[in-house]
Amino acid sequence: MAKETVEDAAKLTRKLVDHATEAVGIMATVYPADHPTLAGQPFSLQEYYASCHSNGSLTLLFLPISRHSQNIIHSPTHSASISIGSEHPTASRPRVSLIGNVTVFNKLDETPNRGEIESCYIAKHPDAKWWLPGPREPHVAYWARFDPHTIYFVGGFGDRHYIGYVPLELYQSATPAQDTVIDVHVIRTSRDGLEKVVTGAHLHL
Repeated sequence: MAKETVEDAAKLTRKLVDHATEAVGIMATVYPADHPTLAGQPFSLQEYYASCHSNGSLTLLFLPISRHSQNIIHSPTHSASISIGSEHPTASRPRVSLIGNVTVFNKLDETPNRGEIESCYIAKHPDAKWWLPGPREPHVAYWARFDPHTIYFVGGFGDRHYIGYVPLELYQSATPAQDTVIDVHVIRTSRDGLEKVVTGAHLHL
């Protein structure tokens, strides 16, 4: 068995991120400096996400009432991390941590590709239809995009697996491992940051 390369790690990372059955990661944020009792302390909890962008950025449902959202809002860089593991995690299975920044679209009508983002997210999380952004949500909610800038990958246990950082460009351009093809709605992001919808795009699993 050949040793995993960083290219293999990039493909496995995109497989974990793009095609996780549950599309639930462990988000970590930090309490703001002015918190009365927990300033600077870490906070982590499960968080829904959806991989709706071809470059590996993630769509989030941002509820200001949540502790994560409050920490992100008070962070100067709106920073967070999201860790994603295998469906049945063990020491021998791959997992990845994405470190990045969150952009909140607090004007619903100005959310980029709103209809496609909503369809993509609901496809992963049908139960979320009850709290989507709009006039009928039980809590205030916004769409948000998580853009990773650093990727740390652990391929498993032992000396055959890649453990270390995956270059951002390699992550963004990688196609998931395996050869199965599915049809999905994705948002193509160009190098200059422009986005467009591709309906029925093919992703290789």
